Amino acid sequence: MHPLRAGGRNGESLLSTGIFIWLVSRFAVAGIMTFLAIILWSRTRDVAWMLIVIGVVASYADLLFDLFVRTGLLDENRLVFFGLPLVQMLFSNLTYLFLSAAFIVMILRKSRH
Repeated sequence: MHPLRAGGRNGESLLSTGIFIWLVSRFAVAGIMTFLAIILWSRTRDVAWMLIVIGVVASYADLLFDLFVRTGLLDENRLVFFGLPLVQMLFSNLTYLFLSAAFIVMILRKSRH
């Protein structure tokens, strides 16, 4: 069976439900965002901005993981923590952790001046 026609997380077909179009649009926008973030990364050495860039790259990794799970290439239930998929929890929260760290760095910087 073609991987894009394989069942997704809830057994839905990727092509018949429009999820495929949704994923392609997310990949297009996230790809542009990640490309621009990597360009910024190469031009800055500021810790806060680097954490933001890492958060953007982590969000793209989350999107890739979601695609691999939906197409059946990865099994998100291989590692579980209290009954929840550990890798999905990690990828889902990694972006927010890096963005939070960047904001903390910026707040600390502003409070010292």
